[in-house]
Amino acid sequence: MAMYAYRGRSGGEVVSGEIEASDRPTALTQLRARGVVATSVQERTAKPVGMKKIGGKVKDKHLAIYTRQFSTMVDAGLPIAQCLSILAEQSDSKVLRDVTGKIAHEVEGGVTLAESFRKYPKVFNDLFTNMLQVGESGGVLDVVLQRLSVYIEKAAALKRKIKAAMIYPLTIVSVALIVVIFMLTFVIPTFATMFKNLGADLPLPTKIVLWLSDFVQAWILVILAALGAGIYALRRYYRTEAGKSLIDALLLKLPVFGTLIRKVSVACFTRTLGTLISSGVPILEGLRITARTAGNKVVEKAVLNCRAVVTAGGTITEPLKTSTVFPPMVIQMINVGEQTGALDAMLGKIADFYDDEVDTAVGALTALLEPMMIVFLGVVIGGLVVAMYLPIFRLVTLVK
Repeated sequence: MAMYAYRGRSGGEVVSGEIEASDRPTALTQLRARGVVATSVQERTAKPVGMKKIGGKVKDKHLAIYTRQFSTMVDAGLPIAQCLSILAEQSDSKVLRDVTGKIAHEVEGGVTLAESFRKYPKVFNDLFTNMLQVGESGGVLDVVLQRLSVYIEKAAALKRKIKAAMIYPLTIVSVALIVVIFMLTFVIPTFATMFKNLGADLPLPTKIVLWLSDFVQAWILVILAALGAGIYALRRYYRTEAGKSLIDALLLKLPVFGTLIRKVSVACFTRTLGTLISSGVPILEGLRITARTAGNKVVEKAVLNCRAVVTAGGTITEPLKTSTVFPPMVIQMINVGEQTGALDAMLGKIADFYDDEVDTAVGALTALLEPMMIVFLGVVIGGLVVAMYLPIFRLVTLVK
């Protein structure tokens, strides 16, 4: 005998629970005898736990292509199980192929699409599965999948813009750090030996560089260990509730990057909530999902505050006014959307506008960082070189 978890309707109400039976058809028969019309019957075994381990991280581009192909096949009238079987064979991601193969098997056994996808939270988040549930129950799965693929593509494009803005300065600083450590460890000691043999009085900049070279040579392992420990400790602290709240709040206050992060947060919030509402997800559930996918603790708290106010009968704009994240223009546009009943359309317009704003901000940031990085390299590398050649220039002057 096995235990089966079931969901269904009885007397017009949604019911769920567990039932013991020898197999699934027997469980369905027993449920019908109880007056329950089952929508989902799944065996409670160790198998679902093992299946969860199959799931892993999937690239946004693979998930976007997967969702768009799914939408196209559903729109063409192919059965869901057949669509899933095709996707399991042709997806570029091995994780998606493995997971989809399991989902196809379950759907053929009578499990709902949304419930099957929910077993793999690392691959398909709450937004994905909730929209699937709405599309499946409302008979508009193809439309919902189309909106979902557009959302994933736009969200992926937004991430690429941020990465592009961050890669350049991080690369320059990393290269400069490596070059400086190399010079202080291997190049400067050669000059130090030469200056020691000359026995001349050295200029102050040269003395400072030689001291730094001795310090780095003596403590390089300790410096690297401390740097690694500091990064590890910061990451661990960021995983805590207090750490994430503090660091996210500080990031929003940064002079140039803070503005960019704020615009990205607004674009993400409006795009996510607009997509959910337009697909038929209830506003309270939409706000909960949006808060979980915000990516910034300050924004998450503001959205959860909105949800609490809406639950009590208020509007979304009331708590947004007290938040320091959302600009007045965004609040006013959301207010107009609420009053006119076109909140999803208004959120989409705001998201499109802030996508363009992010483009402009990234371009401006890149234009600002390029000369700053050139000056930084010139001062750091050039300073070391000049400090080493100052004694040589002095000796040449004395010889003349």
